[in-house]
Amino acid sequence: MCGIIGIYGFDNVAPEIAFGMTALQHRGQDAAGLVTFDGHFRIKKGNGLVSQVFNDTILDCLSAPAGLGHVRYATQGSFDPAHAQPIYMNYPFGLAMVHNGNVINFHELSKNLQQDHRIIETTNDLELILCTLAANLERQNLRPMTPDAVFAAVSETQKAVSGAFSVLTLLANQGMLAFTDPFGIRPLVMGKRVTGHGPSFAFASETSCLEAVGFQFVKELSAGEAVFIDSERRVHSKVLERRGSAACVFELIYFAREDSVIRGRLVAGDRVRMGKLLARKVREAGLDPEVIIDVPSSAYFFASGLAEELGLPYRRGLSKNKYVGRSFLFPTQDKRELAVRQKLSPLKPVIAGRRVAVVDDSIVRGNTSKYLVDLLRSGGADRVYFISAAPPVRFPCVYGIDMSVQTELIAAHNEVPDIAKFIKADAVVYQSLEDLRGLFPGEGICDACFSGEFPTGLDEKTLAEIEQDRARYRPGVSENPESA
Repeated sequence: MCGIIGIYGFDNVAPEIAFGMTALQHRGQDAAGLVTFDGHFRIKKGNGLVSQVFNDTILDCLSAPAGLGHVRYATQGSFDPAHAQPIYMNYPFGLAMVHNGNVINFHELSKNLQQDHRIIETTNDLELILCTLAANLERQNLRPMTPDAVFAAVSETQKAVSGAFSVLTLLANQGMLAFTDPFGIRPLVMGKRVTGHGPSFAFASETSCLEAVGFQFVKELSAGEAVFIDSERRVHSKVLERRGSAACVFELIYFAREDSVIRGRLVAGDRVRMGKLLARKVREAGLDPEVIIDVPSSAYFFASGLAEELGLPYRRGLSKNKYVGRSFLFPTQDKRELAVRQKLSPLKPVIAGRRVAVVDDSIVRGNTSKYLVDLLRSGGADRVYFISAAPPVRFPCVYGIDMSVQTELIAAHNEVPDIAKFIKADAVVYQSLEDLRGLFPGEGICDACFSGEFPTGLDEKTLAEIEQDRARYRPGVSENPESA
Protein backbone atom coordinates (compact mmCIF):
# COMPACT_ATOMS: atom_id res chain seq x y z
CA MET A 1 0.00 0.00 0.00
CA CYS A 2 1.31 3.45 -0.93
CA GLY A 3 0.21 7.04 -1.19
CA ILE A 4 0.68 9.24 -4.26
CA ILE A 5 0.28 12.92 -5.06
CA GLY A 6 0.93 15.01 -8.15
CA ILE A 7 0.63 18.77 -8.64
CA TYR A 8 0.70 20.58 -11.98
CA GLY A 9 1.01 24.25 -11.13
CA PHE A 10 2.98 27.38 -11.95
CA ASP A 11 5.37 28.16 -9.12
CA ASN A 12 7.46 25.91 -6.89
CA VAL A 13 5.24 22.93 -6.00
CA ALA A 14 7.86 20.87 -4.12
CA PRO A 15 6.95 22.12 -0.60
CA GLU A 16 3.24 21.54 -1.30
CA ILE A 17 3.89 18.03 -2.54
CA ALA A 18 5.99 17.23 0.53
CA PHE A 19 3.22 18.58 2.76
CA GLY A 20 0.69 16.49 0.86
CA MET A 21 2.88 13.44 1.35
CA THR A 22 2.70 13.92 5.11
CA ALA A 23 -1.10 13.86 4.79
CA LEU A 24 -0.65 10.44 3.16
CA GLN A 25 1.99 9.18 5.58
CA HIS A 26 -0.49 6.68 7.07
CA ARG A 27 -0.36 4.82 3.75
CA GLY A 28 3.36 4.11 3.84
CA GLN A 29 6.31 4.62 6.16
CA ASP A 30 9.10 2.64 4.48
CA ALA A 31 10.27 5.29 2.03
CA ALA A 32 9.40 8.67 0.56
CA GLY A 33 10.26 10.19 -2.80
CA LEU A 34 9.64 13.34 -4.84
CA VAL A 35 10.39 14.25 -8.44
CA THR A 36 9.87 17.62 -10.13
CA PHE A 37 10.29 18.92 -13.67
CA ASP A 38 11.33 22.37 -14.93
CA GLY A 39 13.01 21.31 -18.15
CA HIS A 40 14.99 18.70 -16.24
CA PHE A 41 13.88 16.00 -13.83
CA ARG A 42 15.03 16.55 -10.27
CA ILE A 43 14.55 13.68 -7.83
CA LYS A 44 15.10 12.84 -4.18
CA LYS A 45 14.04 9.67 -2.39
CA GLY A 46 15.11 7.63 0.59
CA ASN A 47 14.00 5.25 3.33
CA GLY A 48 12.03 6.71 6.21
CA LEU A 49 9.26 9.21 6.84
CA VAL A 50 8.73 12.34 4.78
CA SER A 51 10.18 14.47 7.57
CA GLN A 52 13.31 12.29 7.64
CA VAL A 53 13.94 12.37 3.90
CA PHE A 54 13.17 16.03 3.13
CA ASN A 55 14.13 19.41 4.56
CA ASP A 56 13.91 22.99 3.31
CA THR A 57 17.31 22.85 1.60
CA ILE A 58 16.39 19.71 -0.35
CA LEU A 59 13.00 21.12 -1.32
CA ASP A 60 14.68 24.32 -2.59
CA CYS A 61 16.81 22.14 -4.88
CA LEU A 62 13.62 20.50 -6.20
CA SER A 63 11.95 23.81 -7.07
CA ALA A 64 9.74 23.40 -10.16
CA PRO A 65 6.13 24.02 -11.31
CA ALA A 66 5.18 20.34 -11.59
CA GLY A 67 5.98 17.24 -9.57
CA LEU A 68 5.02 13.89 -8.10
CA GLY A 69 5.33 12.51 -4.58
CA HIS A 70 5.17 9.01 -3.14
CA VAL A 71 5.15 7.36 0.27
CA ARG A 72 5.92 3.66 0.18
CA TYR A 73 4.95 0.57 2.04
CA ALA A 74 6.69 -2.13 0.04
CA THR A 75 4.56 -5.13 -0.88
CA GLN A 76 6.73 -6.25 -3.78
CA GLY A 77 10.44 -5.89 -4.40
CA SER A 78 13.32 -4.98 -2.10
CA PHE A 79 13.66 -2.25 0.52
CA ASP A 80 16.69 -0.72 -1.22
CA PRO A 81 15.99 3.04 -1.39
CA ALA A 82 17.17 3.00 -5.01
CA HIS A 83 14.08 0.89 -5.76
CA ALA A 84 11.70 3.36 -4.14
CA GLN A 85 9.48 5.69 -6.14
CA PRO A 86 9.34 7.90 -8.18
CA ILE A 87 11.12 6.37 -11.18
CA TYR A 88 11.95 8.29 -14.35
CA MET A 89 13.49 7.81 -17.79
CA ASN A 90 14.72 10.26 -20.42
CA TYR A 91 14.58 8.07 -23.55
CA PRO A 92 12.64 7.78 -25.81
CA PHE A 93 10.44 10.14 -23.81
CA GLY A 94 11.00 12.04 -20.62
CA LEU A 95 8.67 10.27 -18.20
CA ALA A 96 8.48 10.23 -14.40
CA MET A 97 5.98 8.02 -12.60
CA VAL A 98 4.53 7.02 -9.23
CA HIS A 99 1.85 4.44 -8.51
CA ASN A 100 -0.23 2.86 -5.81
CA GLY A 101 -1.07 -0.80 -6.19
CA ASN A 102 0.55 -4.05 -7.23
CA VAL A 103 1.27 -5.74 -10.57
CA ILE A 104 0.45 -9.45 -10.48
CA ASN A 105 1.80 -10.49 -13.89
CA PHE A 106 5.26 -9.22 -12.93
CA HIS A 107 7.23 -12.10 -14.47
CA GLU A 108 5.24 -12.11 -17.72
CA LEU A 109 5.65 -8.36 -18.21
CA SER A 110 9.33 -8.48 -17.35
CA LYS A 111 9.92 -11.23 -19.91
CA ASN A 112 7.98 -9.38 -22.61
CA LEU A 113 9.89 -6.14 -22.01
CA GLN A 114 13.24 -7.91 -22.11
CA GLN A 115 12.27 -9.42 -25.45
CA ASP A 116 11.56 -5.83 -26.54
CA HIS A 117 15.19 -5.03 -25.58
CA ARG A 118 14.23 -3.06 -22.48
CA ILE A 119 16.39 -3.62 -19.41
CA ILE A 120 14.56 -3.89 -16.07
CA GLU A 121 16.86 -2.46 -13.43
CA THR A 122 14.80 -2.69 -10.22
CA THR A 123 12.43 -5.08 -8.44
CA ASN A 124 9.80 -2.35 -8.17
CA ASP A 125 6.75 -3.25 -10.25
CA LEU A 126 6.32 0.43 -11.11
CA GLU A 127 9.23 0.11 -13.53
CA LEU A 128 7.21 -2.43 -15.50
CA ILE A 129 4.30 0.02 -15.85
CA LEU A 130 6.68 2.84 -16.79
CA CYS A 131 8.48 0.78 -19.45
CA THR A 132 5.20 -0.59 -20.81
CA LEU A 133 3.74 2.90 -21.14
CA ALA A 134 6.94 4.19 -22.74
CA ALA A 135 6.91 1.36 -25.29
CA ASN A 136 3.27 2.07 -26.14
CA LEU A 137 3.94 5.80 -26.49
CA GLU A 138 6.86 5.03 -28.79
CA ARG A 139 4.58 2.95 -31.02
CA GLN A 140 2.28 5.96 -31.36
CA ASN A 141 5.10 8.01 -32.94
CA LEU A 142 4.02 10.93 -30.82
CA ARG A 143 5.09 14.17 -32.45
CA PRO A 144 3.39 15.95 -30.73
CA MET A 145 1.64 14.04 -27.94
CA THR A 146 -2.01 14.46 -28.82
CA PRO A 147 -4.58 13.41 -26.20
CA ASP A 148 -5.92 10.66 -28.46
CA ALA A 149 -2.45 9.19 -28.95
CA VAL A 150 -1.71 9.37 -25.22
CA PHE A 151 -4.99 7.63 -24.46
CA ALA A 152 -4.23 4.94 -27.03
CA ALA A 153 -0.92 4.25 -25.29
CA VAL A 154 -2.61 4.15 -21.89
CA SER A 155 -5.28 1.78 -23.18
CA GLU A 156 -2.63 -0.67 -24.41
CA THR A 157 -0.87 -0.38 -21.03
CA GLN A 158 -4.08 -1.13 -19.15
CA LYS A 159 -4.57 -4.22 -21.33
CA ALA A 160 -1.02 -5.45 -20.75
CA VAL A 161 -0.70 -4.85 -16.99
CA SER A 162 -2.72 -7.07 -14.67
CA GLY A 163 -3.33 -6.07 -11.06
CA ALA A 164 -4.29 -2.92 -9.23
CA PHE A 165 -2.76 0.43 -10.11
CA SER A 166 -3.45 4.10 -9.80
CA VAL A 167 -0.73 5.88 -11.75
CA LEU A 168 0.55 9.45 -12.06
CA THR A 169 2.99 10.39 -14.80
CA LEU A 170 4.88 13.56 -15.67
CA LEU A 171 5.44 13.81 -19.43
CA ALA A 172 8.37 16.15 -20.04
CA ASN A 173 7.19 19.42 -21.60
CA GLN A 174 3.82 17.81 -22.40
CA GLY A 175 1.76 17.65 -19.19
CA MET A 176 0.56 15.33 -16.48
CA LEU A 177 -1.22 12.01 -16.92
CA ALA A 178 -3.29 10.02 -14.42
CA PHE A 179 -4.94 6.64 -14.97
CA THR A 180 -6.41 3.69 -13.10
CA ASP A 181 -6.64 -0.05 -13.66
CA PRO A 182 -9.69 -1.52 -15.46
CA PHE A 183 -11.38 -2.40 -12.14
CA GLY A 184 -10.60 0.81 -10.22
CA ILE A 185 -9.24 -1.17 -7.27
CA ARG A 186 -7.00 1.58 -5.90
CA PRO A 187 -8.39 5.08 -5.27
CA LEU A 188 -7.34 8.21 -7.15
CA VAL A 189 -8.92 11.65 -6.91
CA MET A 190 -8.48 14.89 -8.83
CA GLY A 191 -8.52 18.47 -7.52
CA LYS A 192 -8.31 21.99 -8.92
CA ARG A 193 -7.26 25.40 -7.65
CA VAL A 194 -7.83 28.72 -9.38
CA THR A 195 -4.78 31.01 -9.36
CA GLY A 196 -3.88 34.34 -10.90
CA HIS A 197 -1.89 32.49 -13.55
CA GLY A 198 -4.66 30.05 -14.37
CA PRO A 199 -5.86 26.71 -13.01
CA SER A 200 -3.55 24.37 -11.10
CA PHE A 201 -4.39 20.69 -10.80
CA ALA A 202 -3.64 17.96 -8.30
CA PHE A 203 -4.14 14.22 -8.04
CA ALA A 204 -3.89 12.18 -4.86
CA SER A 205 -4.77 8.86 -3.27
CA GLU A 206 -7.30 10.49 -0.93
CA THR A 207 -9.49 13.57 -0.74
CA SER A 208 -8.01 14.46 2.67
CA CYS A 209 -4.68 15.06 0.92
CA LEU A 210 -6.28 17.40 -1.62
CA GLU A 211 -7.83 19.39 1.21
CA ALA A 212 -4.51 19.55 3.05
CA VAL A 213 -2.80 21.25 0.10
CA GLY A 214 -5.73 23.55 -0.68
CA PHE A 215 -7.27 21.98 -3.79
CA GLN A 216 -10.98 21.68 -4.38
CA PHE A 217 -12.20 18.18 -5.12
CA VAL A 218 -13.21 17.69 -8.76
CA LYS A 219 -13.84 13.97 -9.07
CA GLU A 220 -12.75 10.45 -8.25
CA LEU A 221 -11.36 8.67 -11.27
CA SER A 222 -13.51 5.69 -12.24
CA ALA A 223 -12.33 2.23 -13.25
CA GLY A 224 -10.16 2.32 -16.36
CA GLU A 225 -10.22 6.11 -16.64
CA ALA A 226 -7.38 8.34 -17.82
CA VAL A 227 -6.99 12.11 -17.37
CA PHE A 228 -4.41 14.02 -19.40
CA ILE A 229 -3.67 17.67 -18.61
CA ASP A 230 -1.72 19.12 -21.51
CA SER A 231 0.89 21.88 -21.44
CA GLU A 232 -1.84 24.50 -21.94
CA ARG A 233 -3.65 23.22 -18.80
CA ARG A 234 -6.49 21.79 -20.89
CA VAL A 235 -8.10 18.76 -19.28
CA HIS A 236 -8.83 15.66 -21.36
CA SER A 237 -10.46 12.63 -19.78
CA LYS A 238 -11.73 9.33 -21.08
CA VAL A 239 -12.76 5.94 -19.73
CA LEU A 240 -10.60 3.47 -21.63
CA GLU A 241 -10.32 -0.16 -20.50
CA ARG A 242 -13.14 -0.71 -18.01
CA ARG A 243 -13.91 -4.31 -17.00
CA GLY A 244 -16.01 -3.74 -13.91
CA SER A 245 -15.92 -1.95 -10.59
CA ALA A 246 -14.03 -3.41 -7.65
CA ALA A 247 -12.90 -0.70 -5.22
CA CYS A 248 -10.85 -2.12 -2.35
CA VAL A 249 -13.08 -2.50 0.71
CA PHE A 250 -10.04 -2.67 3.02
CA GLU A 251 -9.45 1.01 2.21
CA LEU A 252 -12.70 1.70 4.06
CA ILE A 253 -11.89 -0.69 6.89
CA TYR A 254 -8.32 0.33 7.61
CA PHE A 255 -6.09 2.23 5.24
CA ALA A 256 -7.96 5.37 4.25
CA ARG A 257 -8.15 8.30 6.64
CA GLU A 258 -11.52 8.65 8.33
CA ASP A 259 -11.93 12.20 6.96
CA SER A 260 -11.50 11.06 3.36
CA VAL A 261 -14.43 10.60 0.99
CA ILE A 262 -14.57 7.47 -1.18
CA ARG A 263 -17.34 7.08 -3.76
CA GLY A 264 -19.09 10.10 -2.34
CA ARG A 265 -19.23 8.69 1.21
CA LEU A 266 -17.28 9.73 4.28
CA VAL A 267 -15.03 6.89 5.44
CA ALA A 268 -15.87 7.59 9.09
CA GLY A 269 -19.59 7.20 8.34
CA ASP A 270 -19.06 3.82 6.68
CA ARG A 271 -17.06 2.65 9.67
CA VAL A 272 -19.85 3.62 12.05
CA ARG A 273 -22.30 1.63 9.91
CA MET A 274 -19.97 -1.36 10.00
CA GLY A 275 -19.82 -1.08 13.78
CA LYS A 276 -23.60 -1.10 14.03
CA LEU A 277 -23.75 -4.26 11.92
CA LEU A 278 -21.54 -5.99 14.48
CA ALA A 279 -24.21 -5.66 17.15
CA ARG A 280 -26.24 -8.50 15.67
CA LYS A 281 -23.22 -10.77 15.70
CA VAL A 282 -22.48 -9.92 19.33
CA ARG A 283 -26.05 -10.68 20.34
CA GLU A 284 -26.08 -13.95 18.37
CA ALA A 285 -22.92 -15.03 20.21
CA GLY A 286 -24.69 -14.45 23.55
CA LEU A 287 -22.05 -12.05 24.80
CA ASP A 288 -22.74 -9.64 27.63
CA PRO A 289 -20.09 -6.90 27.58
CA GLU A 290 -20.26 -4.05 30.07
CA VAL A 291 -18.13 -1.61 28.11
CA ILE A 292 -17.01 -1.20 24.49
CA ILE A 293 -13.46 -0.02 23.80
CA ASP A 294 -11.43 0.32 20.63
CA VAL A 295 -7.87 -0.34 19.52
CA PRO A 296 -6.65 3.19 18.71
CA SER A 297 -7.01 4.71 16.37
CA SER A 298 -8.42 2.97 13.33
CA ALA A 299 -11.21 1.21 15.28
CA TYR A 300 -12.84 4.20 17.00
CA PHE A 301 -15.77 4.57 14.62
CA PHE A 302 -16.50 0.83 14.57
CA ALA A 303 -16.54 0.78 18.38
CA SER A 304 -18.72 3.86 18.69
CA GLY A 305 -21.24 2.42 16.21
CA LEU A 306 -21.32 -0.90 18.05
CA ALA A 307 -21.76 0.78 21.43
CA GLU A 308 -24.58 2.96 20.12
CA GLU A 309 -26.42 -0.01 18.61
CA LEU A 310 -26.04 -2.13 21.77
CA GLY A 311 -26.91 0.76 24.10
CA LEU A 312 -23.66 0.30 26.00
CA PRO A 313 -21.04 2.86 27.04
CA TYR A 314 -18.08 3.45 24.78
CA ARG A 315 -14.86 4.27 26.60
CA ARG A 316 -11.25 4.74 25.64
CA GLY A 317 -9.67 1.75 27.35
CA LEU A 318 -6.25 1.89 25.73
CA SER A 319 -4.01 4.93 25.77
CA LYS A 320 -2.04 5.55 22.59
CA ASN A 321 1.42 7.01 22.10
CA LYS A 322 0.82 9.03 18.95
CA TYR A 323 4.50 9.09 18.02
CA VAL A 324 4.58 5.40 17.05
CA GLY A 325 3.53 4.45 13.51
CA ARG A 326 0.81 2.03 12.40
CA SER A 327 1.89 -1.42 13.55
CA PHE A 328 0.34 -3.12 10.49
CA LEU A 329 2.94 -1.37 8.35
CA PHE A 330 5.95 -2.87 10.13
CA PRO A 331 7.53 -5.67 8.06
CA THR A 332 8.17 -8.31 10.76
CA GLN A 333 6.15 -9.68 13.67
CA ASP A 334 8.71 -8.74 16.32
CA LYS A 335 8.67 -5.13 15.08
CA ARG A 336 4.86 -5.13 15.01
CA GLU A 337 4.71 -6.37 18.60
CA LEU A 338 7.33 -3.83 19.69
CA ALA A 339 5.28 -1.09 18.03
CA VAL A 340 2.15 -2.21 19.89
CA ARG A 341 4.02 -2.31 23.22
CA GLN A 342 5.36 1.18 22.61
CA LYS A 343 2.04 2.49 21.33
CA LEU A 344 -0.61 1.17 23.74
CA SER A 345 -1.12 0.90 27.47
CA PRO A 346 -4.31 -0.08 29.36
CA LEU A 347 -6.43 2.44 31.25
CA LYS A 348 -7.02 0.24 34.29
CA PRO A 349 -9.91 2.21 35.90
CA VAL A 350 -11.91 1.75 32.67
CA ILE A 351 -11.42 -1.99 32.25
CA ALA A 352 -10.58 -3.46 35.66
CA GLY A 353 -13.14 -6.03 36.82
CA ARG A 354 -15.33 -5.54 33.76
CA ARG A 355 -16.42 -7.59 30.76
CA VAL A 356 -14.71 -5.75 27.92
CA ALA A 357 -15.53 -5.91 24.22
CA VAL A 358 -12.47 -4.61 22.37
CA VAL A 359 -12.99 -3.69 18.72
CA ASP A 360 -10.17 -3.79 16.19
CA ASP A 361 -10.30 -3.19 12.43
CA SER A 362 -9.26 -6.77 11.63
CA ILE A 363 -7.42 -9.90 12.71
CA VAL A 364 -4.72 -10.85 10.23
CA ARG A 365 -1.96 -12.95 11.73
CA GLY A 366 -3.35 -13.12 15.24
CA ASN A 367 -0.17 -12.33 17.16
CA THR A 368 -0.97 -8.66 17.65
CA SER A 369 -4.51 -9.56 18.74
CA LYS A 370 -3.06 -12.02 21.24
CA TYR A 371 -0.82 -9.33 22.68
CA LEU A 372 -3.77 -6.93 22.97
CA VAL A 373 -5.78 -9.50 24.93
CA ASP A 374 -2.81 -10.03 27.29
CA LEU A 375 -2.55 -6.26 27.67
CA LEU A 376 -6.21 -5.95 28.68
CA ARG A 377 -5.95 -8.83 31.12
CA SER A 378 -2.92 -7.18 32.69
CA GLY A 379 -5.14 -4.15 33.18
CA GLY A 380 -7.60 -6.25 35.17
CA ALA A 381 -10.31 -7.02 32.60
CA ASP A 382 -12.64 -9.77 33.88
CA ARG A 383 -13.46 -11.02 30.37
CA VAL A 384 -12.18 -9.99 26.96
CA TYR A 385 -14.36 -10.31 23.85
CA PHE A 386 -12.37 -9.57 20.71
CA ILE A 387 -14.48 -8.00 17.93
CA SER A 388 -13.17 -7.73 14.37
CA ALA A 389 -14.77 -5.07 12.18
CA ALA A 390 -13.60 -7.06 9.15
CA PRO A 391 -14.67 -10.57 8.14
CA PRO A 392 -12.08 -13.35 8.51
CA VAL A 393 -9.01 -12.65 6.37
CA ARG A 394 -8.47 -15.98 4.59
CA PHE A 395 -6.63 -14.96 1.43
CA PRO A 396 -3.62 -12.74 0.75
CA CYS A 397 -4.19 -9.42 -0.98
CA VAL A 398 -2.31 -9.36 -4.27
CA TYR A 399 -3.37 -5.81 -5.10
CA GLY A 400 -1.11 -3.78 -2.84
CA ILE A 401 -2.06 -4.44 0.79
CA ASP A 402 0.40 -6.67 2.62
CA MET A 403 -1.72 -9.50 4.01
CA SER A 404 1.48 -11.55 3.86
CA VAL A 405 1.43 -15.12 2.60
CA GLN A 406 -1.57 -17.38 3.13
CA THR A 407 0.31 -19.59 5.59
CA GLU A 408 0.44 -16.62 7.97
CA LEU A 409 -3.28 -15.82 7.90
CA ILE A 410 -4.80 -17.29 11.03
CA ALA A 411 -8.36 -17.48 9.66
CA ALA A 412 -7.14 -19.43 6.62
CA HIS A 413 -6.33 -22.42 8.80
CA ASN A 414 -8.45 -22.13 11.93
CA GLU A 415 -12.09 -21.92 12.96
CA VAL A 416 -13.32 -19.07 15.18
CA PRO A 417 -13.18 -21.05 18.49
CA ASP A 418 -9.59 -22.03 17.73
CA ILE A 419 -8.70 -18.42 16.96
CA ALA A 420 -10.23 -17.32 20.28
CA LYS A 421 -8.14 -19.95 22.03
CA PHE A 422 -4.96 -18.86 20.22
CA ILE A 423 -5.35 -15.19 21.12
CA LYS A 424 -6.60 -16.13 24.62
CA ALA A 425 -9.88 -14.21 24.27
CA ASP A 426 -13.10 -15.36 25.92
CA ALA A 427 -14.78 -15.01 22.52
CA VAL A 428 -14.05 -13.75 19.03
CA VAL A 429 -16.66 -12.12 16.79
CA TYR A 430 -16.12 -11.32 13.13
CA GLN A 431 -18.04 -9.06 10.78
CA SER A 432 -20.26 -10.98 8.38
CA LEU A 433 -19.12 -10.78 4.76
CA GLU A 434 -22.78 -10.70 3.67
CA ASP A 435 -23.48 -7.79 6.00
CA LEU A 436 -20.41 -5.95 4.76
CA ARG A 437 -21.44 -6.41 1.14
CA GLY A 438 -24.92 -5.20 2.04
CA LEU A 439 -23.49 -1.76 2.81
CA PHE A 440 -22.64 -1.31 -0.86
CA PRO A 441 -25.67 -2.43 -2.87
CA GLY A 442 -25.06 -2.14 -6.57
CA GLU A 443 -21.49 -0.99 -5.99
CA GLY A 444 -18.64 -3.23 -7.05
CA ILE A 445 -16.09 -3.85 -4.32
CA CYS A 446 -13.02 -6.02 -4.03
CA ASP A 447 -13.27 -8.27 -0.98
CA ALA A 448 -10.87 -10.94 -2.26
CA CYS A 449 -8.95 -11.08 1.02
CA PHE A 450 -12.16 -12.35 2.64
CA SER A 451 -13.86 -14.22 -0.20
CA GLY A 452 -11.03 -15.35 -2.46
CA GLU A 453 -12.88 -13.78 -5.43
CA PHE A 454 -10.12 -11.86 -7.21
CA PRO A 455 -11.62 -9.45 -9.77
CA THR A 456 -8.68 -9.78 -12.17
CA GLY A 457 -8.65 -13.55 -11.86
CA LEU A 458 -5.76 -15.38 -10.23
CA ASP A 459 -4.43 -18.85 -10.87
CA GLU A 460 -2.48 -20.91 -8.36
CA LYS A 461 0.79 -20.51 -10.25
CA THR A 462 0.63 -16.70 -10.18
CA LEU A 463 -0.34 -16.68 -6.50
CA ALA A 464 2.61 -18.98 -5.71
CA GLU A 465 4.97 -16.64 -7.59
CA ILE A 466 3.67 -13.62 -5.68
CA GLU A 467 4.06 -15.36 -2.34
CA GLN A 468 7.58 -16.50 -3.24
CA ASP A 469 8.54 -12.92 -4.10
CA ARG A 470 7.16 -11.69 -0.79
CA ALA A 471 9.01 -14.38 1.14
CA ARG A 472 12.21 -13.40 -0.67
CA TYR A 473 12.07 -9.69 0.08
CA ARG A 474 10.11 -9.43 3.32
CA PRO A 475 11.86 -10.68 6.46
CA GLY A 476 10.08 -12.87 8.97
CA VAL A 477 7.67 -14.62 6.59
CA SER A 478 6.83 -17.99 8.07
CA GLU A 479 5.77 -21.28 6.56
CA ASN A 480 4.02 -22.30 9.78
CA PRO A 481 0.29 -21.51 10.08
CA GLU A 482 0.54 -21.65 13.87
CA SER A 483 2.69 -18.53 13.83
CA ALA A 484 -0.11 -16.51 12.28
